[in-house]
Amino acid sequence: KCYGKVAPPLETHAVIEYGNRILSGFVGLAAVAAGVLAFRRRPFRRDLARIGMLLPLGVLGQAVLGGFTVRNHLAPGFVMGHFALSMLILIAAATLVWRARYEPGERQRSTDRLSVWAVRGLLGLGAVTIFVGTAATAAGPHAGGAGTGDEIDRLEWKGAETLDWAIHQHSRIATVLGLAAVGVWLLLRRRGAGPEARRAMTGACVLLAAQAAVGAIQYQLELPAEIVWIHVALAACLWLSLLWAAAAAGSVPPPNVAIGEEAVPAA
Repeated sequence: KCYGKVAPPLETHAVIEYGNRILSGFVGLAAVAAGVLAFRRRPFRRDLARIGMLLPLGVLGQAVLGGFTVRNHLAPGFVMGHFALSMLILIAAATLVWRARYEPGERQRSTDRLSVWAVRGLLGLGAVTIFVGTAATAAGPHAGGAGTGDEIDRLEWKGAETLDWAIHQHSRIATVLGLAAVGVWLLLRRRGAGPEARRAMTGACVLLAAQAAVGAIQYQLELPAEIVWIHVALAACLWLSLLWAAAAAGSVPPPNVAIGEEAVPAA
């Protein structure tokens, strides 16, 4: 139920919340289908089956966490955890899509350790940037019960200056991420990385540029909700592009093992 009713009242926040539940239902169906099909695949692959099961389990976890989030009147910590779990589910989804494209051993491990670890490091920095961004949002005007009629519950650790401080820390880390992304893009191009990895990194750089523009606009306009929504949506797209870049960059063989000698699937 939404606000005690089967259908939501005609209020913006209620419609958004109800729409989220409806869309989550379709996501749940897709996740269950992916998990079942991964198990029914022939020839059977244990790695795909394990990853496939993470999707419905993740959606189930989201349903439980979403219930606690509503019961706690959209407390910022729960909202941050809700978004973070979404990012973790996307890791499983992207991994399943990537590994399903190749048979075990079909794709050779990379000999370019520098490029592989550079992309992986960028993925880690991206995770930190997104997490700090959720903290900045949780300290802002749309945190907690904003729009629900409840008193707004915000993260606050520096008094009235918390929001401005959090935004500037997020901006600094995002700037480092942007410069690092351009550097990794140049590195992949110079070292002749595969076209898929370069395309993914190009997409990440474009999304980071768009994020910088959106972030500057929303800061100047004092964080209108519509632009914050765009900022968060772009963050999810950026996360997917970084995941795809990391997958396309490949993996490296264990130390002291030559390419082609290991029995572990390369994909």
